[in-house]
Amino acid sequence: MRNIPVDVSTLTFVCVSAPRPKVLNQETGEVKVDRDGQTVFTVGLSAADAMGRVDLLNVAVTGDQSVTIGEVVTPVGLVAFPWEAVLGGEKRWGVAFRATRVVPVSSGSAPAGVA
Repeated sequence: MRNIPVDVSTLTFVCVSAPRPKVLNQETGEVKVDRDGQTVFTVGLSAADAMGRVDLLNVAVTGDQSVTIGEVVTPVGLVAFPWEAVLGGEKRWGVAFRATRVVPVSSGSAPAGVA
């Protein structure tokens, strides 16, 4: 699987859904864990560029993150990776996102593009 680093320096990210454990199986409620046994969480983020284009991303991250809805954040170590699977007999594909952590942007250290 190829990881594609994402340059976050010109994007503004806002938390749009609070961190929640990533569920592998809706029927059993099985929660995804990483190799070290830590729970993997999903954080919903909006990503806006300087032209005003906005995309919504669900970002996987290990461990619960201390971010809240509406907070301007930075996804640290953000990577994108393509995926493909057969689900219910139907072939599906897309791009997923993962970060090492999601941190609030402090007023004094906003990255470029954050107002």
